[in-house]
This record gives sequence, C-alpha cells and structure tokens, in this order.
Amino acid sequence: MNETGPSAARPDDVLSRYRQAGRASAERAASAPHDEGHEATSAAFFDVDNTIMKGASLFHFAVGLARHNYFSGREILGFGLKQLKFVMSGSEDLEDMASATEAALSFVEGREVAELERLGEEIFDEIMVDKLIPGTLAIAQGHLDAGQQVWLVTATPVELATVIAKRLGLTGALGTVAEVRNGVYTGHLEGPPLHGLAKAEAIRAIAAREGLDLERSSAYSDSSNDIPMLSIVGKPVAVNPDSALRAHARENGWTVRDFRRREQVKRVALPAAAGAGGIAVGMVIGFAAARARSAASLR
Repeated sequence: MNETGPSAARPDDVLSRYRQAGRASAERAASAPHDEGHEATSAAFFDVDNTIMKGASLFHFAVGLARHNYFSGREILGFGLKQLKFVMSGSEDLEDMASATEAALSFVEGREVAELERLGEEIFDEIMVDKLIPGTLAIAQGHLDAGQQVWLVTATPVELATVIAKRLGLTGALGTVAEVRNGVYTGHLEGPPLHGLAKAEAIRAIAAREGLDLERSSAYSDSSNDIPMLSIVGKPVAVNPDSALRAHARENGWTVRDFRRREQVKRVALPAAAGAGGIAVGMVIGFAAARARSAASLR
C-alpha cells in the first residue's frame, strides 16, 4: 500500500520546504546597515536559546506577556506543557515542529505585530536581559569590533528575534516567519519553522544578499540540531554544547566553548563587551529600564 501525507514526503520535498523557510526568513530580515566606505564581507551567526540566552526566548517572552496580563496563568501553563511534550518526543519531523510552533504562536492570534514588538522590548528589559550569557556576548562583541556583521539565527519568531538583535546592537536576525495579514498575526506560519537545515538555508540566503563569504564567517550554537548551520561556515563553534554536538565537534576539530560551569566569566566578559558599545549599551539600557520601572512601582 502506498503511503501518502507528510510522513511519506520525499527527501527532495523536505529539502525544498527547508529552503522555503530559509528564504522566507532572509526576505523578512531587514537589510544590514553599512558604514560609509565600508561593507562587511564576513559575519558571525549565533543561535539564541542556550547560546546567547539561557533557556527558551519564546518561553521567556510568554512569561513576560503573562506578567503584563496579556493572558492567564492557565494559558501559559498549557503553552509550556505543549512545548515540553514536543521537546520530550525528540521529533525532528517538519510537521511536528510546525505544529509545536503554531501551538506556541496561537496565543498571539489576532494581535497586532506592532503591539507584540513593543511588548517584546519591554519584556527583554524586564526578563530576558537577566538571561543573557556574558561569555557569548563578549564573543559577539568581538566580531562587531572586527567590523563583521553579527546575526541571530533562531526558530523564535523573527519579530521577537529582531527585538533581541536590536537591543543588543547586532546586525539583524533570522527567525521563523509567522503569517501576518494587515499587520495582525493569524496564528499560523508562512512556512516551516527555522530549524535544522532551514537555518543553514537562511544563512546562505542572507550571505548571498549581503555579499558575505561564508568560508571566512563563524557560527555558534549549543545544539546538534544546528550542525547543518555550523557546517557551512569556515569557523564553527559549539557553545554550551549538548552531548551529540560536543562529540561531533571533537570528531571534526571544532572549537568548543562552555560557559555553564564558569559563572565567574561574568566578571571578565562584561567589561570586555564594552569595546564598540553595541552589546554593552543594549545591556545597560535593559538594566536601567528595568530598574526604573521597578523603582516607579514602589512609589
């Protein structure tokens, strides 16, 4: 009996969908600003969750929305349980990933993009800034100081990823593209999530658009799911790697950086991140805004 449906999709169909997701993400990403007389010819690409930021950025965002009474505690619990079920399943199937991502996006259905972007900035200042990993930020700042572009590459919705990139003074962000009509979220995706091979395709697309040499570029991630993205650059780095990525990195001679057991790096990395100001300014703004709001609430 011949199988039909997503589970019977041919490998070339799956690759086509990954390419679709990658191109959609690159098309949604804003063009990188160029200094007069200088254009970067290489870049550094950073995963977000557990690479730049401890935990899941989308979950932190949902918690922040709950604090803003955007929805109830019961809804956030339901969201968390759906995500936990997906993570525990270990599924790499595109349809499963799309279903899990759409479940996560369902809470913004009918909401205006501008409203979520505004709340994203506030939630970054209130919650996410405390989840940032200083060691990775120092590395990113080093790439900025060297005149390279620095992009976030994440399965998180591109609007939230862009907020994080702007707050950190980075070049831009590649993320999952949620469907928007008349400035309002539909609660669905335009294509597959930006995951696995899709991240690699997004990087290829943005590199072609920005004139970047991937052989002279770097990529950073904690997850073996991101081996495709790490493999297409000349300088792959495993950051806080899971066991599978650590093994792959060792087999292939990739650099491994682990900040999880080195909390003292905060005392070293934060001053180091102050070079050109981008990331340091973003963090200072975040801390200052959060403290100002906290002080105002006590009056």
